[in-house]
Amino acid sequence: MKEKKDAVKELKEKLFLNRKNGYRLINEDEENMISVFAEDYRRFLDTAKTEREAVCEAVRILESNGFTEYRKGMELKAGDRIYRNNRGKAVVTAVIGTAPIDEGVRLCAAHIDSPRLDLKQNPLYEDNELALFKTHYYGGIKKYQWTAIPLSLHGVIVKADGDTVTVNIGEDDNDPIFCVTDLLPHLATEQMNRNATKIIRGEDLNILIGSVPFKDDESGEAVKLNIMHILFEKYGITESDFISAELEAVPAFRSRDLGFDRSLIGGYGHDDRCCAFPALMATVNCQNPVHTAVTVLTDKEETGSDGNTGLCSAYLNYFIEDIAEALGSDGRTVLSASECLSADVNAAFDPTFAEVNERYNCAYVNKGVCITKYTGARGKAGTSDASAEFAGRIRRLMDRENVIWQTGELGKVDEGGGGTVAAYIANLNVDTIDMGVPVLSMHAPFEVISKLDLYMAYKAFSVFISD
Repeated sequence: MKEKKDAVKELKEKLFLNRKNGYRLINEDEENMISVFAEDYRRFLDTAKTEREAVCEAVRILESNGFTEYRKGMELKAGDRIYRNNRGKAVVTAVIGTAPIDEGVRLCAAHIDSPRLDLKQNPLYEDNELALFKTHYYGGIKKYQWTAIPLSLHGVIVKADGDTVTVNIGEDDNDPIFCVTDLLPHLATEQMNRNATKIIRGEDLNILIGSVPFKDDESGEAVKLNIMHILFEKYGITESDFISAELEAVPAFRSRDLGFDRSLIGGYGHDDRCCAFPALMATVNCQNPVHTAVTVLTDKEETGSDGNTGLCSAYLNYFIEDIAEALGSDGRTVLSASECLSADVNAAFDPTFAEVNERYNCAYVNKGVCITKYTGARGKAGTSDASAEFAGRIRRLMDRENVIWQTGELGKVDEGGGGTVAAYIANLNVDTIDMGVPVLSMHAPFEVISKLDLYMAYKAFSVFISD
């Protein structure tokens, strides 16, 4: 009887798909590597809260690891480490491989923008002796989640004379912070009866920034005048300079280890910096790849990837064309032979909200990096849908290199869905599949990921670009 049971167990292990908790599959050495990598990631997450800051930090890391800025016409050879900064809001980097460039590149594509509150072009106003900023939310958010939390202000202001002022207020413990106020429950009967999308309306997301009037003004808007006086004294700006500013309000808190076992990371901006950082570090640590390894950290994914710093722009194509030309080929030939991991997150199964997921086809915390063959909404609208051949190649590579991985979709078929940059790269005739870290509370000001899943993303991207 025991022999039969053992035989059945062996048969199930051979024939069934069985994704175990990753902590049951690793040794102590790898667990230590997970912890070290997570600390490095947390430093990046806290430093790079906006796309501009992410590019600055990425360039700093690249240059400290021997990468140089590339310009069209520069000679290239195997082993060269280069990058291109696109307008301070996107960056592409490459390590030139030993194989002919005609064999294509190994591309990882992640985005570095995250949902937030952007200041309007004419944001500052006074109402009942309180000064506030008007905002326009960026990306898909639950608006009520952005009230009554500490906010910091990041970005740039280009003044009338062309000088640029960098703003970062609210991250240092000595800085002031800001917030969007909310209605007390005692008076919120009507508010709480609204549809959830209207509990807080877009025009309610006004940021409180001050309350003291300018002492010598009795004519009205004295609080606004005092705020402008403070800003003029500190930055030399006038109200008209907001027209040529990009100012973003993001959560002021730092990332933290989460859970008694410290196995999770809570923080702002995991989507998609928990894929951007592993992809960046995979390239930084890439030595002598066979195929040229390319990583792009792009902007504007959360709003559709439009604009000249999003992946609907041609800047990635131009970079590939330039290095192809420098190595004796052309962009079309190189792209057609290339492969890409669209490094973006997926939704982790949350037992509190289990009903939105189909349990056999969703991602789970601690079961590794998630491979997503197709994204899109409902009838696969807006997806590239990777081929069976390419999906097969990726799973073989992950298994060969002992990467812990799983598969997942973004919710039940009729529940919703979402997209990534995969479709835009696939449209260039590149074999593309999504791979990234499962996230709890995605698009909230405070998201949660697993340290193990984060490290497995790094391991996956590393073996892919080195293959």
